[in-house]
Amino acid sequence: MAEEANPFESLQEQIDEAAQYLDVDEGMLERLKNPERILETNLSVEMDDGSIEVFRAFRSQFNGDRGPYKGGIRYHPQVSRDEVKALSGWMVYKTATVGIPLGGGKGGIIIDPDEYSESELERITRAFAKELTPLIGVDKDVPAPDVNTGQREMNWIKDTYETIENTTEPGVITGKNLSSGGSEGRVEATGRSTVIAAREAFEYLDKDIHQATVAVQGYGNAGWITAKLIEEMGATVVAASDSSGGIYNEHGFDAVAAKEHKRETGSVVGFEGAQEEISNEELLQLDVDLLVPAALENAIDAEVAEGVQADVISEAANGPITPEGDDVLEDKDVLVVPDILANAGGVTVSYFEWVQNRQRFYWDEETVNERLEDIIVNQFDTLTDAYEEHDLPSMRVAAYVVAIQRVVESAEQSGVWP
Repeated sequence: MAEEANPFESLQEQIDEAAQYLDVDEGMLERLKNPERILETNLSVEMDDGSIEVFRAFRSQFNGDRGPYKGGIRYHPQVSRDEVKALSGWMVYKTATVGIPLGGGKGGIIIDPDEYSESELERITRAFAKELTPLIGVDKDVPAPDVNTGQREMNWIKDTYETIENTTEPGVITGKNLSSGGSEGRVEATGRSTVIAAREAFEYLDKDIHQATVAVQGYGNAGWITAKLIEEMGATVVAASDSSGGIYNEHGFDAVAAKEHKRETGSVVGFEGAQEEISNEELLQLDVDLLVPAALENAIDAEVAEGVQADVISEAANGPITPEGDDVLEDKDVLVVPDILANAGGVTVSYFEWVQNRQRFYWDEETVNERLEDIIVNQFDTLTDAYEEHDLPSMRVAAYVVAIQRVVESAEQSGVWP
């Protein structure tokens, strides 16, 4: 692969490309391309053996024109300031694309959580929550889980915030477990929207997704849920991968059994339902109908894109295709359903959770899933309308055109302080 793209620069390129089709003031455009503020902090935490370790952590609040900042917190060795800035920006345009009244934020700690005990992770999380407390709140900034975080970490952050503020405020964070105010349907939400978006894309192309072959790169929560749900729809999952490598079976394999193998061994590699082992790059270039990149950013650059054979890509990950990769895929007539719609199920159901927390009234899973489907289907139609009406080069540009218009309208209605 070529040199890895800077994710923040990729975001700005995507905004610039969409802005060519809009009448946006230069100053406003610059505002749309940069975060409003960033917290960068060093967390000093006592380890189980009594030693002190210092962890670099970030929280980017990119844009709050349409509502409170919203976005996940990830624990990963590759977390960086630019990555967090990019992800917070993508969240702005994701919430705008699906039409929910939230802005965009993102946080992260530079850490490999596998190297620390549960008690150490709790102290690290609570130390970060203490730094976040002045910035977050139900009407200010509402974090959520992301890579290597989940209900456990969200519950620790909620408890730390409520203890410091001497209050009860379940809506300060989303992605909690049900007993702490979480929402039904949240665990499957990102994978579910990825599948709904893919189904709509196949219908748009007059293709049958029920007979499709599918490859999933990344077998964490979003990836394996996507595989499970699309298998239930009748499609055939022929390949899956994680950071250790990939597996392939031209006749398909049981997506749930592959997840069980990963849970037991730490990787999909070695799963008995596979015919052969493949690399992540080989998976991305398989001759399949649907490709689902569900790992980290920049998985598909121009070089990898040259070998992509899928008809449709539904992005379960954030920023998995570089701008140069997008250009290649456009030339190959690959329909890419962009991340800011395809994987927006997570933030959409997080929004549902936030609403339920504020009302202290909770919905059943069927209601959550029905409302999620309505939003993804309706906004997919909005994107295709913009794509055709403005003769745009890709669905990604269409999504940014729609999203930027919505953010700009809100900003202009609010005015600018002197």
